[in-house]
Formats: sequence, C-alpha cells, structure tokens
Amino acid sequence: MDKKLLDILACPVCKGPLVYHDEKSELICKVDRLGYPIRDDIPVMLVDEARELPADEEV
Repeated sequence: MDKKLLDILACPVCKGPLVYHDEKSELICKVDRLGYPIRDDIPVMLVDEARELPADEEV
C-alpha cells in the first residue's frame, strides 16, 4: 500500500485514520472495527463491502 494514499484515505463512517493490514489485504478502522478490502490494489471504501471485526480480533 502506497504511504501517500494511506495518508489521504479515511474511514467513510467516522472519517478517522485507517491502518493497513498486509496479511488480510485490507484497511482497518480501529474506531468502528471495520475492515475495508483491497482488490487488485484498489481500496474498496464502501460500508456495504466492509467486514465487521469480531470483538476478539486484534486491531
């Protein structure tokens, strides 16, 4: 994930910062506990496509 792109992307729900998770190829919002997928090197920033993180999953 390009650092410059990561710096300008924000969670569409809370407008907070995102953290890149390389192993799962997704961007994580720690506040909303959502994981946005990255497909073909393109972040899919749609709430309907986001994965809700379980309470026991480390973020």
